[in-house]
Amino acid sequence: MGNEYSKGAKAVLAASLGLTLALSACSADKEADSGKPANKPSAEQTATDTAASKLEPVELTWYYPQWSTQPDTQVVEDAINKITKDKINATIKLMPTDGGSYEQKLNTMVAANEKFDIAWTSFWMFNYAQNARRGAFAELGPLLEKNAPELQKLFPDIVWEALKVDGKIYGILNYQTITNKEGFLIQKRFADKYGLDTGAIKSIKDIEPFLEQIKANEPDIIPFAMTRGGNFENMKTTYNNIEYISNEAIVGIYRDAADMKVMDVIQSPEYKQYLNLMHEWYAKGLINKDAPTVKALDDRKKAGQVAVSFHNVLKPGREVEEKNASGGQDIVLVPTSEPFVGTNTIIQSMQSISQTSKNPERALMFLNLLNTDKELLNLISYGIEGKHYTRISADTIKMNDDSGYNPNTSWVFGNTFLVDMQEGQDPQVLELTQKENNEAKSSPILGFTFDPEPVQTEIANIQAVNDEYGPPLNTGAADVEQKLAEYIGKRKKAGIEKVVAEVQKQLDEWKQKTGK
Repeated sequence: MGNEYSKGAKAVLAASLGLTLALSACSADKEADSGKPANKPSAEQTATDTAASKLEPVELTWYYPQWSTQPDTQVVEDAINKITKDKINATIKLMPTDGGSYEQKLNTMVAANEKFDIAWTSFWMFNYAQNARRGAFAELGPLLEKNAPELQKLFPDIVWEALKVDGKIYGILNYQTITNKEGFLIQKRFADKYGLDTGAIKSIKDIEPFLEQIKANEPDIIPFAMTRGGNFENMKTTYNNIEYISNEAIVGIYRDAADMKVMDVIQSPEYKQYLNLMHEWYAKGLINKDAPTVKALDDRKKAGQVAVSFHNVLKPGREVEEKNASGGQDIVLVPTSEPFVGTNTIIQSMQSISQTSKNPERALMFLNLLNTDKELLNLISYGIEGKHYTRISADTIKMNDDSGYNPNTSWVFGNTFLVDMQEGQDPQVLELTQKENNEAKSSPILGFTFDPEPVQTEIANIQAVNDEYGPPLNTGAADVEQKLAEYIGKRKKAGIEKVVAEVQKQLDEWKQKTGK
């Protein structure tokens, strides 16, 4: 039954994406062929302006993570508001927040019941399901038909199902690839210089000789870049198809195991194998020494000082995004796993509306625009044409150097199938993404979302232990034999066995209910 569901879901996804792209193309062709003067509003625009004029003016605050400072944010905000005032009579107050402290800030705001309108959320940061269950987000299902009719039709059923928490929708997906594919990001100049055979890299350890060459010959370059979170979470599929169910507690399953037995991942042999390898690399100087404490390496990456890093979303077109973030250095992608789709790979990037918002309907109208209005999404993604980027074709742009606005995170903002491509991206990137989405192997527990409420105290205690032991262990800085045993012991005292039992109970109930 699970396989049949997966195939059907993928077929729906492919058909829906194809329809969406076709409709977008038709719309663009109609505008191009209409023959209307550029300054004459269409009947549709006139209707939109009339509808907007009947709405009371409101301001909407939008919080989202940002990993590099953008000096021209206010300039871009002003341009955004010219569009949103005309279309929904709303102004948007952009609230970009440092990615390293975003979750803590938003959790504090939610706990204090602070008023805001929209916030970025995910399964991996500022947890979507957890915040929905604690009442932080407004339910959107009843509002969709009236306030976001285009958005309601944009996503296939598999997406809307993944967005549901206990049967209700609390978020709007930033539509993009829905798969994970793990692997290395490698600067091409070094791969070429040292004759790296990328085809021979099948496991994590296979990259080690190349890293040693970088260490020996490139004194100003980080061979393998890492931040305090480490990389096991991004490598878990490569390390034996492990799938997390609770990122906070670090609990999951072996995806290929028939019994779907829930485990404490920290006690798995794969995690210890990873720690031993990272400790060896750290001792050899292959990992940046400040890895246990540093939250971001964007500045060093922008300066071209990172030879190799690792990511779990090697989507089509990623090379160009990474080149943009790497100071113009070409990047080679080397996958170590096949594409995979699960609930968490779908809900990687979303916007939710706060339950404290005084204008949830207007906030949803804005999210509808953000996912259907190309001009608006290009603006928040790339800035102002001519100032921040240069158009080189009808659907391709080139970012200007040192322009003052280049967040390089269109996946944070909205429908990435809508924005213009960047110079160097394969024109077939949309088709390739569709193909990968369609062919990705599905999780056996696609649709299951763990409710942490019954073990909230234990998870909070476990997270405190994770924050103490995780950074030094995950980055290779700590002695594995001593610290891993302490880490496991502290997690047991914090209640990890109770959490594993609760996850297993909920998973078994879900399996029985769904017949999977």
